[in-house]
Amino acid sequence: MTDTGSAPLPAADRPGTTALLRDALLAASFTADGLLDLLGAPAYAALARSETVPALRATRGDTPLEALVRLFLLQQPVPSARLTGVLPVDDAVDAGWLTRVGDDEVAATVDVRPYGGPDGEDWFIVSDLGCAVGGAGGIGQRAENVVLGVGGASTTLAGITVRMPVGSALDLGTGSGIQALHAAQHATRVTATDLNPRALHITALTLALSGAPAADLREGSLFEPVRQDETFDLIVSNPPFVISPGARLTYRDGGMSGDDLCRTLVQQAGERLNEGGFAQFLANWQHVEGEDWQERLRSWVPRGCDAWIVQRETQDVTQYAELWLRDAGDHREDPAEYQARYDAWLDEFEARKVRGIGFGWITLRKTSAAEPSIVVEEWPHAVEQPLGDAIRAHFERVAHLREHDDAALLEGHFRLAAEVVQEQVGLPGAEDPEHVVLRQHRGMCRATKVDTIGAGFAGVCDGTLSAGRILDAIAQLVGEDPVALRDRTPAQIRLLVEQGFLEPVGEPVG
Repeated sequence: MTDTGSAPLPAADRPGTTALLRDALLAASFTADGLLDLLGAPAYAALARSETVPALRATRGDTPLEALVRLFLLQQPVPSARLTGVLPVDDAVDAGWLTRVGDDEVAATVDVRPYGGPDGEDWFIVSDLGCAVGGAGGIGQRAENVVLGVGGASTTLAGITVRMPVGSALDLGTGSGIQALHAAQHATRVTATDLNPRALHITALTLALSGAPAADLREGSLFEPVRQDETFDLIVSNPPFVISPGARLTYRDGGMSGDDLCRTLVQQAGERLNEGGFAQFLANWQHVEGEDWQERLRSWVPRGCDAWIVQRETQDVTQYAELWLRDAGDHREDPAEYQARYDAWLDEFEARKVRGIGFGWITLRKTSAAEPSIVVEEWPHAVEQPLGDAIRAHFERVAHLREHDDAALLEGHFRLAAEVVQEQVGLPGAEDPEHVVLRQHRGMCRATKVDTIGAGFAGVCDGTLSAGRILDAIAQLVGEDPVALRDRTPAQIRLLVEQGFLEPVGEPVG
């Protein structure tokens, strides 16, 4: 079997051939939409589970698109005659995208997966053979420097990243280049780094085949390839965050003790950010016996940064070890070797008194505020991706609340966020509800209990009246002392603003 991590790659310096190949793929509808239309939803979803049989059954015809799916996505040799007039076969062979097999067939040298951009762009993610479908667990040969394609983690990071025009963006640990590809759409300059030179080569292929500008590609670990005087408006990283014994697989194992790699990455990011810039990471962290996990993460946040850390999932140490042993395909190998590796994971966790592992998102924003805001929370519930705008709005609201004391808050104007609904909970027929719940249907999809004053206040907020005037009107309506109501309500207003139910607006003119 060919060692996937050392197989020759297509040339990255043949822009003419790459452009011809891109045009040919688009002409045959080898796109995310075209793939879904051809395969159907069940077969399309099966690919993410490393199951190719449904897709193979759906591509038994003789259309150009079926041939391309078999060639570039399912790693099946295709007769050269079937590709005549579909691909520039000779040029693709010469540039290393294809290789001749037997007398009359060609095979792909890399996986190419169609990927739809946020604004309908037709992109292509290049990865090592066997890594575009279901990750590395199904490739049989797990070379140390194998480069994966698109997975759930990479799409999650792409979805939570704040998207706005910036001068400079840094993608740390670029892998197959998906984050650099996204960043190239809104950053003037993109720098992408990776410890694995093979990943940098594949990133160059991904960008070129997707028709995106080239990035500044640099080899090295974490911030090592970045000059001391370089700072960025955006830093993103889907790092090798897996907490494992040793550094067996470059794409996932950080090689540092415990969660030190993620901690180091976060702590060093602050000095690399421009004022107002964002750094966004996926990470794993340890839950250690006798230690508050939230305080552990608070200690990671660098000085001069607001932070929002969201724990999306936790697993006990056995679940965690099994997840990543299966990811590497170890469960299909020799049972004794599988058991020995499992034991090694549990030994490592036991030595550090680790009882569980958390997974989530970390977002930093550089600020000159004297007292930065650090929010660490657990939110395992459903969210609505993409979340980039919601994350940017969170930091804007945090800054607004920091800059306004209670008196200024009552002078401010607020608007109820879009798609917030009110639910009243109580016994059927009861005159008054037991409690009122405000629920979001966008962004983080939060729900929060409020009293009748809070519900009435939120319902009236349309940006036209100040918060104080609304409270005065409510006080008159319910027969309360307006001064007392003004004194006790700002805390509730702050909570509703912080959680995104209310949005600050400028005072209306006229």
